[in-house]
Amino acid sequence: MLARNWRCRFGELDLVLGRPGLVVFCEVKTRTNAFFGGGVDAVTPAKQARVRRLAAEWLSVTAHHPTEVRFDVVAVLRGVDVEVVEGAF
Repeated sequence: MLARNWRCRFGELDLVLGRPGLVVFCEVKTRTNAFFGGGVDAVTPAKQARVRRLAAEWLSVTAHHPTEVRFDVVAVLRGVDVEVVEGAF
């Protein structure tokens, strides 16, 4: 884990994870029920754009220069059911 709840003027990144050559920006969405859709559905194109902007800012202010960047979504339902979507956007 490289960062958790990292904040800047554009907003907040939930998780930044890494291994050599790869940095993963992970958006975490938690829901108590699926009445309004799952957590993955909550990551709209506007939210994706915001996460990309935040990722660019994080990369510009850190010493990390990965060869690959990935954006994942983790959806948690009722604190029990966990869905991980690698390369979600």
